[in-house]
Amino acid sequence: MEKVNISLAGCGFLGIYHIGVASCFKEYAPHLLLNKISGASIGAIAGCCLLSDLPLGVFTSEMLQMISEVRSRPLGPFNPLTNIHNMLRNLMYKNLPKNAYKKVNGRLFISLTKVADGSNVIVSEFNSNEELFGALLASAFVPFFSGFIPPKFREYRYIDGGFSNNLPILDENTITVSPFCGESDICPRDITVQLFHINFMNTSIQFSKPNIDRFGRILFPPSAEVNIFSFCSKSRELGYIWN
Repeated sequence: MEKVNISLAGCGFLGIYHIGVASCFKEYAPHLLLNKISGASIGAIAGCCLLSDLPLGVFTSEMLQMISEVRSRPLGPFNPLTNIHNMLRNLMYKNLPKNAYKKVNGRLFISLTKVADGSNVIVSEFNSNEELFGALLASAFVPFFSGFIPPKFREYRYIDGGFSNNLPILDENTITVSPFCGESDICPRDITVQLFHINFMNTSIQFSKPNIDRFGRILFPPSAEVNIFSFCSKSRELGYIWN
């Protein structure tokens, strides 16, 4: 059997979708997680958690707690007291093992966008957790939303990998995962009249009302109840497919 890789799209607070997909991988196709995972932004962070064997319940709890905190403040993520960058940093340092960088070396491929020229950079080798977390935080840095000064990784400054390659594909055996209805291998299948698709930084997205609503949830997260429903629905949907 050929080895299969997974690519997880960057999608902000819609990252809860990846947890639902991951739970199905673990239950119905655990061998897939032994291979490579690529991603941008929250997709890369989710991939790191999977390869580091972080329990999905812990990741889910941390995500929902972060969402609850953001929603409790006026203006949500744009409230001056809200610091998404620090929230993600705390999630990593609090939950990922001290040898996380060893577990993901050569297996996790993180998409970054270089500030100097806007080019895409993929990194997969790390010398420490500090370096690994630095790459993940840079990949998830959205200007003004995450802060004003892009983080420095090694010798350059980078921003969200989604600005240059939101769904990095490693080879022809890569399964693409996106929370937007489109042509990704795993994505929502909306019951709508298909109009046309756009390709946003390597991510196929159908132009539709449900997807427009999802775009709004990238930066402004839905309630915990909606997130849990999305998580459970995705688990059931993929469970039927593999059964």
